[in-house]
Order: sequence, then structure tokens, then C-alpha cells
Amino acid sequence: MSTFDTLCAHALCVFTKALTGARMIWQGCAPAAIPRVYFANHNSHGDFALIWACLPDDLRVRTRPVAGADYWLKGRLRTYVAQRVIRAVLIDRNRETRTDDPIAQMAEVVAGGDSLIVFPEGTRNTTEEELLPFKSGIYHLAHTCPDTEFVPVWIENAKKVMPKGKLLPLPLLCTLTVGAPLTLGPEEARDDFVGRTRAALLALKPPPE
Repeated sequence: MSTFDTLCAHALCVFTKALTGARMIWQGCAPAAIPRVYFANHNSHGDFALIWACLPDDLRVRTRPVAGADYWLKGRLRTYVAQRVIRAVLIDRNRETRTDDPIAQMAEVVAGGDSLIVFPEGTRNTTEEELLPFKSGIYHLAHTCPDTEFVPVWIENAKKVMPKGKLLPLPLLCTLTVGAPLTLGPEEARDDFVGRTRAALLALKPPPE
């Protein structure tokens, strides 16, 4: 990253934390400089920024959000942020037009020593459900990278900070709770792993007040 890119990354972190008061609670594990896949619930376009900004500095520079190319390659500013500031792994979500295998793209990043931020629901949850069903991609990634830790991160209040249809975020406090890492078990079936990761994420949700 150039000096300007580094300054922009720092500014994004400061802005995100100042706006949301975001704090990360390492409940099930400690920060570690190893390739991991952080998976979280998805309620707003700012979810990746919350996780990315709250990671310790030495982990942040080695962690890359996975995002849709159709959204992040629209306009110069989005493209710059995605490619130069957060170094996103941009996925073509259109099965008919894409030429790269998304699982192979993500596995290459992990093999290179970096971590990923993914959202297994596949899209933003705009419903009243706590969590949408997980897509099978999280299993296929785990199957390709069987020794990699998959770490659940529950994001609380993001939907209220950036509600659908609003142009500007609302200043509210966000909490990110990090759970215990999971790895794919020997001969573990796809549906079992998908269900286990989803249950691990839901278990981090704070109880109703």
C-alpha cells in the first residue's frame, strides 16, 4: 500500500469507530496472526468495515473482506476503496458471466497467509429473522482449506446504524462478539458443517433486554 492508501485506511477505521463506537469482544478466542475466516451476520453495507476496523492493526493489514464486484466496482471511489484501501476479494456473483471460481479466489488468499471476512447468508438480511439460512459456500471453502479456523463474529446494532433506504448512518453503539474457532471435521457432511457454523454464530447473539 502507498502512504496515501495507508492514510485512507486509517481514516476509514477512525471514522467507523467514531460513528458507531464499535468495540470487539474476543469471547471465544484471542487475536492471532494466522490465516482465519471471520464469518458474520450481514445487515448493512458497512458490516465489513466494522469487523475490519476493529481488528488489531497487525491483523487488519492481513485481513481481506470478500465482497460483490457488481457493487464495489461501480464508481471511482468505491473501486478505489475496494481495491486499494481494504484490498477486498471481489467476487462476480453472476454465475453466467463469471470466469473465476469464487472458492478458488478465496482459497488462494488463505494459502497466501491472509485472513478473510465473509458473510455466509450471501446477502443483507432485511427481514425480521435473526439470521438467514447459510449458503453452502462456507462448507466448500472449509473443504478446500480444511486446516483453516472459521471464527464467528456477531455484529449487534448494525442494522440500526445503517437502516435500509437511509443515505446517512445513525450514531449508535455497535458491539462485535467473537466466538470460538471451528474447523471442518473429518468426513463432516456439508449440511452438518453449515448448520454448525450457523448455530455458533447465533449463540453469540446477546439475549433480549
